[in-house]
Amino acid sequence: MEMETEETQSFKRLSIKNTIQTNFGDDYVFQIASNKEIPSLAVSLSSNAIKFYSPETAQYFGECKGHSGTINQISFSNLLSSSSSSPHIMHSCSSDGTVRFWDTRTFKQVSLLRTGSSQEIFSFSIGGSAGNLLAAGCNSQILFWDWRTGKQVSCLEDSHVEDVTQVHFVPNAQNKLVSASVDGLMCVFDTEGHISDDNHLESVMNVGTSIAKVGFFGELNQKLWCLTHIETLSVWDWKDASKECDFEEARSLASDSWNRDHVDYFVDCHYSEVDDRMWVIGGTNAGTLGYFPVNHRGVGAIGSPEAILEGGHSAVVRAVLPVSSTHVRLTRNQGIFGWTGGEDGRLCCWLSDESSEANESWISGSLVMKSERPNRKSRHHPY
Repeated sequence: MEMETEETQSFKRLSIKNTIQTNFGDDYVFQIASNKEIPSLAVSLSSNAIKFYSPETAQYFGECKGHSGTINQISFSNLLSSSSSSPHIMHSCSSDGTVRFWDTRTFKQVSLLRTGSSQEIFSFSIGGSAGNLLAAGCNSQILFWDWRTGKQVSCLEDSHVEDVTQVHFVPNAQNKLVSASVDGLMCVFDTEGHISDDNHLESVMNVGTSIAKVGFFGELNQKLWCLTHIETLSVWDWKDASKECDFEEARSLASDSWNRDHVDYFVDCHYSEVDDRMWVIGGTNAGTLGYFPVNHRGVGAIGSPEAILEGGHSAVVRAVLPVSSTHVRLTRNQGIFGWTGGEDGRLCCWLSDESSEANESWISGSLVMKSERPNRKSRHHPY
C-alpha cells in the first residue's frame, strides 16, 4: 500500500507499507495510551489484559493481567506527588469494580482500589485541589478515593440515575469535576471539602440522550465536546452550563463531505491547542477513518476531512491516539502521525505524508474475523 497525497481534494491520505507480527490472537483493541516520558504504547484488549509495545517498531515488551472484567479505561500516571509521580505507573479501571495501578517496568500490580460492591467502573480521573483524589464513574454513582491511602472518602448517588460513563477533573481547575451518564446529563461538581450531592453539585447540562464520551478544549479548557451513543455531537461551555452548538445529524454531515462509505460512528474528538482547532474522528464499518474539522462557532459546520486513514483496518476502529494529544498539527506534523486499533485485532502505526521514513510504518499482522463473544465491549453501551 503506497502513501499518496490527493491535494486536489485538500486532504491527506495516510497509508501503511509494512507489516509486523503482534500477539493479539483474537483480541479486540479497546484503547491505546502513551506517555511522552517513556517509549511505550499501552493497549487494552478484550481479553482483559494490557499489553505494551514500542511505538516505533511494535516490539512487544510485556503485559499486565489481573482484571476479571472488561477494561474500560487506561492511562499513564500524571500524579503530582513525588512519591507516585513515576511515568512508569499505569492506571486501569474495569467492570470488575476495581481501579488498579501497575508498574510497567515489572508489569506487576502495585495498588488496588475496589468498590466493595457489585459496582462496575466505567471511567476514572485523578485530581482535586491537592491532587489526591481519584474519582470513578460507576452504576449511577460517583465514588471518590484518596489514592494515597486507598480510603474511599465520598460517594455521590443522587446526581445520576444511570451508568456514569465519564468523569474528568478539569485540567485548569483541578477542584472541578465533570461527569456524564447514560441518563443524558453532564454534571459539574466542586470537590473541595467533604463532597456531597446537596452542597457540591454546581450545574447540570441536559444532552438529552446517552453520553459516550466528553472532552475539554479551547482557552483554559472552558469548552466541552460531547459524543453520544447515537453518534450526535454537541459543544458546551461548562462554566455557564450553556450549549453552543448541536450537530444532531453529525454522521450525515460528515458523510456528505467525502466520497467514501457512509460514516457509521465517531471514535473521538481531537483538539490542537496550537492551532485552536478541533476535529471529530469518524469511521466506517470497513475501517476507514476521517479527521473532520468542526466549526462550533455560530451555526456550526462539519467540513471535509483533512486527513484520511485507510488500508489499515477491515472492521470498526475503537481507538485513535495522535502522536501528540495536544500539539499535533495535521498540516505540518513530521514522522509518525498516530496509532489506531480496532475490532479486527489490528494495531496500526500511521506516518504523515511528509515523512521520509515511509518504510518504517507498520501494521500488526494478526488479523481475525469479527465475532460475537461474551467479553466484547459494545461501542454503544458502557457495559
